[in-house]
Amino acid sequence: MRMTNVTKGKAAVVLIVEDDREMLSLLCDEFWSAEYRLRQARDGDEAFQMVLQSVPDLILTDLRMPAGGADYISRLRTVAPGCPIIVMTAFGDARCKSDVLKAGANAYFDKPVRIAELKQCVQQLLNHRVT
Repeated sequence: MRMTNVTKGKAAVVLIVEDDREMLSLLCDEFWSAEYRLRQARDGDEAFQMVLQSVPDLILTDLRMPAGGADYISRLRTVAPGCPIIVMTAFGDARCKSDVLKAGANAYFDKPVRIAELKQCVQQLLNHRVT
């Protein structure tokens, strides 16, 4: 039996947080399917408020944006301790990656992101999410 919060036949709720309109549009296009119900936020504060209202099954977020950064990841982790968080950034380095993972992110991707790898990571995290 698979341990997951996503029930059979029910689309997983994925919150995509991105301040760049083109990147947000690309991510929504790539993840638009029967498997996912997408929610969108344009910055860290909006994402945090959305998570307070209803915790998604997974958060896919940019890092460098208004109200972003490692502190933002820590804040998300406090209100959504079991929710997988995937971080993407075009401005990262080894220290940034380490800080973000310590703050509670489950995965880290440098931009430009390889969409196939990102999709695989999303699916793996959703499949292994323990309720």
